[in-house]
Amino acid sequence: QVQLVESGGGLVQAGGSLRLSCAASGSSFNAMGWYRQAPGKQRELVARISAGGIGNYADSVKDRFTISRDNGKNTVYLQMNSLKPEDTAVYYCQGEARDGTYWGLGTQVTVSS
Repeated sequence: QVQLVESGGGLVQAGGSLRLSCAASGSSFNAMGWYRQAPGKQRELVARISAGGIGNYADSVKDRFTISRDNGKNTVYLQMNSLKPEDTAVYYCQGEARDGTYWGLGTQVTVSS
């Protein structure tokens, strides 16, 4: 059974940092990514990382967030620095496997002003 399990969310003050983790199991994943969805808004891509470790980012998080992966642990991370209230959302992990795309259940990130 394929599973993606996010952790590391929480409440933080503006300017603070959080590190999200996504532990994957049940399959090997090529590209993996982090998405977020704020209340009343569509889900949007935050960052994506290729199997080879090349990351790309939404303009809104460039220079603040860093995506990385540990293929040995089948885990992808999102280091979030200089957090802003507009980063408040549920953050979802996504993995692209040979047989399809999988999603985690999400982790809440709340940034207070």
